[in-house]
Amino acid sequence: MTRPRPDSPTLFELPVRPDFTLEREAMRDGRLPVAGTDEAGRGPLAGPVVAAAVILDPDSIPDGLDDSKRLDAGARERVFADILSHAVAVSFASVSALSIDAADIRKASLEAMRRSVATLCVQPLMVLADGRDVPPGLICLGRAIVKGDQRSQSIAAASIVAKVVRDRMMARAGACDLRYGFEVHMGYATERHRTAISAHGPASRLHRLSFAPFRLAEPVG
Repeated sequence: MTRPRPDSPTLFELPVRPDFTLEREAMRDGRLPVAGTDEAGRGPLAGPVVAAAVILDPDSIPDGLDDSKRLDAGARERVFADILSHAVAVSFASVSALSIDAADIRKASLEAMRRSVATLCVQPLMVLADGRDVPPGLICLGRAIVKGDQRSQSIAAASIVAKVVRDRMMARAGACDLRYGFEVHMGYATERHRTAISAHGPASRLHRLSFAPFRLAEPVG
């Protein structure tokens, strides 16, 4: 199967903040509604990868939409609330650490994106997906957008939803298991996290044993 050719901008072509240009192009082609999808959590040592899909209302786009990595936690929470209040449809899905280990993080991320699109309450006619790959099995036409969360407001909205939802999941995991500090580092490979892993080993069902430093070591606890 031939990989869809991504829409790859140069550094100087990126807008200062994402806009609605790509969505309006799709709308002019008769592909309305347009959904954006993105994931959060590809890099951590623990927790699920979470994806979201968002269909924005062209007449009521929330202020402050941007790549979730360029917003602090407070700003993400504020924009997240606005997205839920004003979007036509919002959905999210996750793929667990166990499933990540059974496949790989790329496939798991794409599957989470597919699931998030499939569970939207409004079916899109076009999906703009962050990255180099269109998630396999979409219910409609898809387009891969490199650095999409910095170009498309729909993808930026999805990136914010995915990040906020995943952070809340990891905060809950931290409250249930006090050994690792998940609520602080969200599963990323910080010094505190690595020190806790050295002391306690990996947590069952939470740590990704296919990632270094585990390499399929036996979980404990």
